[in-house]
Amino acid sequence: MKLLRTPEERFEGLVDYDFEPTYVEIASGEGETIRCHVVDLGPRDATTTVLLLHGEPSWSYLYRYMIPGLVEAGYRVVAPDLVGFGKSDKPSSREDYTYARHVAWLTEVVFGALQLRNITLFCQDWGGLLGLRLVAANQDKFARVVVSNTGLPTGTGRQTEAFLAWQRFSQTSAVFPIGGIVNGGVVRELSAEEIAAYDAPFPDESFKEGARQFPTLVPSTPQDPERAANEAAWEQLEHFDKPFLVAFSDQDPVSRGTDGIFAKRIPGTAGQAHTTIVGGGHFVQEDKPEELVALLVSFIEGSN
Repeated sequence: MKLLRTPEERFEGLVDYDFEPTYVEIASGEGETIRCHVVDLGPRDATTTVLLLHGEPSWSYLYRYMIPGLVEAGYRVVAPDLVGFGKSDKPSSREDYTYARHVAWLTEVVFGALQLRNITLFCQDWGGLLGLRLVAANQDKFARVVVSNTGLPTGTGRQTEAFLAWQRFSQTSAVFPIGGIVNGGVVRELSAEEIAAYDAPFPDESFKEGARQFPTLVPSTPQDPERAANEAAWEQLEHFDKPFLVAFSDQDPVSRGTDGIFAKRIPGTAGQAHTTIVGGGHFVQEDKPEELVALLVSFIEGSN
């Protein structure tokens, strides 16, 4: 496995992102060591750790307006860059990226390198497809969960037209404009500097193999190799009775209709103040960061 590492100078002077980096090393599964970047702020002895998981094709920059407020509330806040994204190493071959490997890599970061516990998970997009697998397999490590614009598909449901169009674009576009893609999933207009920050991890197209591959890894047919694993995860989540909050946005065509599935299947959703984030796009963290911070703080304090 050949690993690419984005030069550090690509991340100098990014607007509103001056967090001290933390790096951990994990095994690739093929003998190499992968360096992963994590924003890890707040007191290490905090009773609550908030784990913020990004999706495709973003990175921890997505949480730059949420991290300070959560740290100010007294929590330890951890926002990893998934392998292939942000400041983390990037395998250079499309075939290096599989759903199962991403679950294994993230598991090693969260529980191996960082040894997190008493976690409040906030997950969006692929952050949910991966994070919910971690919750299902490690329920004792999680205190509560918030899901936004995400799902845990098993390949048996019908994908939205917006997702299918996105999947086709990811495989056919000659250039994969990361910053432009994120901007297209936001209600407000990102500045040129913000778009450049989303482009920063990818000096050229060779660094984008993971970003290109992710849309194809979403289980979309009953024959998908991860169908059984996701079905098994759902069986575990159907016994998850800790607080579980659903907070989707109102202007995300990709995940529309998925929010109701959680309330039907996960017992921890009972009695929770589920909400719709009005004026939020797919990348709701960009549109409504203050509202999400307030929601998380209220959820944590109300369920302690």
